[in-house]
Amino acid sequence: MTAPALAVTVGDPVGIGPEITATVLAEFAGRDDQHGIAVADLAVMKRAVDVLGLDVELRSISDWSTPSAGEGVIDVFDTGVLGDDLPDWGVVDARAGRASVAAIELATKAAMDQQVAGIVTGPINKEAVWKSGSQHLGHTEMLGELTGVTKQDTMFVVENTKVPDHKLQIFFATRHMSLRKALDALTVDTQVDSIERAHRALQLYGVASPRLAVAALNPHGGENGAFGDEEIEILRPAVEKVNAGGAFEVAGPIPADSVFHQGLTGRYDGILSQYHDQGHIASKTFDFDGTISVTVGLPILRTSVDHGTAFDIAGQGIADAGTMRSAYRAAISYAPFVDGIRAEYLPQ
Repeated sequence: MTAPALAVTVGDPVGIGPEITATVLAEFAGRDDQHGIAVADLAVMKRAVDVLGLDVELRSISDWSTPSAGEGVIDVFDTGVLGDDLPDWGVVDARAGRASVAAIELATKAAMDQQVAGIVTGPINKEAVWKSGSQHLGHTEMLGELTGVTKQDTMFVVENTKVPDHKLQIFFATRHMSLRKALDALTVDTQVDSIERAHRALQLYGVASPRLAVAALNPHGGENGAFGDEEIEILRPAVEKVNAGGAFEVAGPIPADSVFHQGLTGRYDGILSQYHDQGHIASKTFDFDGTISVTVGLPILRTSVDHGTAFDIAGQGIADAGTMRSAYRAAISYAPFVDGIRAEYLPQ
């Protein structure tokens, strides 16, 4: 069986993305369960390898189906945007922004054309992207436009749980909005939709019989209305409506100070968080480097680091590659499910 090819976009070429990409692809080179391909200018990867002092060969390829050369070789799909004239490390630069966009476009097209099993994305700098003339608000919006998808969800994955071989996957009923607006956005219908989408995503990403729980919003789950009535008026009715449908069962609402611990200890495969920081704080406090992001709703597999470009340490060879390593490892584990993901989310 041919090892799945994974396109790894380095993100902003003057951030830590090239360094953490080089570190991880050097570690995985030669393994027969994957073939990682860096998507960047060859000179960008050479500079990163030099900074890190890695004893590896860089091989420029132009065909995604090129077999891996094995241990000690990092394959690079040369985007040809910057050439040898590289911007300085750690500086917002329009050319760097243009290079990061080009890499995402190339990798996404390869995934849509089924030339690679999935993409793993490094951190971009939005200001640099905007300076390049791109109108994309960020990675997620860009991927949506490139794949023709309008509805996407974020799925956090924590692999380093308290139970061997157990992953905890965290979903979000609301994402990038103020806490006040997030509270106002919660309704029975939107909660039911979020529950159903999360459950389906768990199935598509390899959990045959998902155990999903809904996190409560208020302290102690509202204490029967003493500390808030969202559980009574929104969350509990949504859970009851889903369970009454009979297609599957969901637990909750469960107080947030307990439900994430329960998930980490194996009781649940997935948890629906009610707002951005509720799920982020729980997962990242437990394992910052092991928490990665998967964009659910795309007809391609996309895993990602969940940190920024770290311009302040870029080019120093000291960046921690832990989150990139976790994102890459997650992509390997999800690669067998790509056909189902594509069939479910490909726009008709």
